[in-house]
Amino acid sequence: MEGDTFTPTFMEDLPQARAALAFARELHRGQRRESDEAQFILHPLEVAALLHNTGHREPVVAAGILHDTVEKAPVSVTDIDRRFGPEVATLVAAMTEDPSIEEFAERKASLRHQIAAAGPDASSVYAADKVAKVRELRARLAANPSLLEAHAHERARLDHYRESLVTLEHITPDHPLVRQLRFELEALSALPPHPARG
Repeated sequence: MEGDTFTPTFMEDLPQARAALAFARELHRGQRRESDEAQFILHPLEVAALLHNTGHREPVVAAGILHDTVEKAPVSVTDIDRRFGPEVATLVAAMTEDPSIEEFAERKASLRHQIAAAGPDASSVYAADKVAKVRELRARLAANPSLLEAHAHERARLDHYRESLVTLEHITPDHPLVRQLRFELEALSALPPHPARG
């Protein structure tokens, strides 16, 4: 499949990011994202592109590619450290939820506190992830306009995105990705998607 070898043009001069993509592609093989059933690897690539396009250094871009690996694949932060170094591993660790916290809202609140304590690069990866996630939610709502009304966990997820914006605006209000996240959430509320007419 073409997606198995796709490397975005922006990574041509980013060898660490290309290595991270090869590793993440294997770890996420067979996974699909909810919004459009695309290969899951598209999500970390979107996060990486947002980071690259806002001027972040290559280790931050690489961490963007790897940010979901520990949660979604049989790999540890130590494995990431061995392959990509402590800077990337520290950012991936900051993006990784504590699986011992079972309750959704509590687990997500813990993650937001973790990000707030982890420094500006972690906040950037987190903001890029949330921009991509809100865009995915818009696509899912276009396919199913009653998604939020019908599913409490979807409403809880949107609440988490809004709380994430509050956290990020407290840390770094003028960051372009934080401003973008505010726009995405405002647009989702003010201009909600509607299903395409046949």
